[in-house]
Amino acid sequence: MNPLPPLSLYVHLPWCVRKCPYCDFNSHALGKELPREGYVDALLADLRREARSGRDGGRSIQSIFLGGGTPSLFRGEDIARLLDGVRQHFRLDEAAEITLEANPGATERDNLAHYHEAGVNRLSLGAQSFDAEALKRLGRIHGRQEIYSAFEDALSAGFSNVNLDLMFALPQQSTADALDDLSQAVSLSPTHISWYQLTLEPNTVFFARPPQGLPDDDAAWQMQSEGQALLAAAGFAQYEISAYARAGYRCRHNLNYWRFGDYLAVGAGAHGKFTDRQGRISRYRKPAHPQSYMLAAGAAGDDAGILSEADVAFEYMLNVLRLPDGFSEREFAERTGLSPAVLRPAIGEARSLGLLGAAGSGHWRPTARGLRFLNDLQGLFLPPATAARGA
Repeated sequence: MNPLPPLSLYVHLPWCVRKCPYCDFNSHALGKELPREGYVDALLADLRREARSGRDGGRSIQSIFLGGGTPSLFRGEDIARLLDGVRQHFRLDEAAEITLEANPGATERDNLAHYHEAGVNRLSLGAQSFDAEALKRLGRIHGRQEIYSAFEDALSAGFSNVNLDLMFALPQQSTADALDDLSQAVSLSPTHISWYQLTLEPNTVFFARPPQGLPDDDAAWQMQSEGQALLAAAGFAQYEISAYARAGYRCRHNLNYWRFGDYLAVGAGAHGKFTDRQGRISRYRKPAHPQSYMLAAGAAGDDAGILSEADVAFEYMLNVLRLPDGFSEREFAERTGLSPAVLRPAIGEARSLGLLGAAGSGHWRPTARGLRFLNDLQGLFLPPATAARGA
C-alpha cells in the first residue's frame, strides 16, 4: 500500500466588493453587510465535520490557502478565529505555509498586521495590472497606487513572502504594455509572481460579451515569451505554466494540487480531494451559494464520489503536466495506485508529436512546444470514452 499523499486545506471566502467580468470563480457581490461572524461560525462547524470524517487520515496539514472572493474583506480577528479552529481540530505543521488572498482595493494596514499575528505567512495580492485603463476594463476597484501601498503595508506588517497576481493578453494590451506591468511588479521585489493569460470562461460577462481589442494567439505568445525572458533575467524561475518564484519561494499549496496531493475543503463551493487507506480517491464539494452553505455547514452530505481509475490517471496528468519539471512514473504510481503502463500509449504519442520529452529514466516533462500547446498535450491522456465524446 502506498503512503498517503501530503495534505492541504482550502478555505473559500466567497464575497467581493463587485464581480469582475472575467471571473468564473464562485464569488458573490457584497450586499449591504458581510455576515462575518455567521460565516466564520459555519466554517468552524464545517472544520469539525471534516475532522470527524477521518479524511485527514491522521496526517498533519502542510499548507492552508484562504481564497475567494476577497478574503481581505474579513477582519484580522475573523481570520484568527478561523485559524484557531484549524489548530483545534487538526495537526498543523509547524512550518505550514498559510496564504491569504487580498485585493489591493480591499486591504487595510491594521488587518494585515492582525493576519500576520494570526499565523498567515504568505500574502497574495491580486494586482492584475498596473495600468489604470486596463484595470478599468477588467472591472477592478483599485488603481496602481493602491497596489504599491498594499505591498508596502504588507512588508510593514511583517510579511516576507508576497505574491503578485498579474494577467496578460488583456483588451487593447500591447506587448510593451504587458512587459511594463511585469517590470513594475519586479521593481517591488516580490518573492513570487503569478502571470497568466486572460481567458474567456463560460458563465462570465466577458464570455457573453467579449471585450474589443483582445490580442490574437500570436500576439499573446509574443507577450508570454518576452515576459518569461524578463522574469528569468530578474531571478524568477518558472515552475508552473503561470507561476514564477525566487529560489525557496515556490507556492507549496499549489504544488500540492499540481502533484496530485490531497486537500480538505471548507467554505461555499469549496472542492476537496482525499485518498483513503484502501487507496481509493474521492472528490467532494460544498454547497455553492453562501446562504445554502451556512445553513448546511456541519450537516451530513457533501456530494462525495470515488473516481474511476481512468479519471484518476487523467486528473493526475491534467495537473502535473502544468509543471515544466514534469513527473516521474514512480510518483504517478504512488499518488494514483496505478501502474505507469497505463500511460505508455499516450506518452509515446506525445513524444512523437514533440510535446513530451525524457528527463531521465522513468521521468518525463513537457517540451517547450508541449507547454505552448498544453491543452493538446493534456488531451492525449483523456480516457478513451471521454476523448470519443469530444471528437
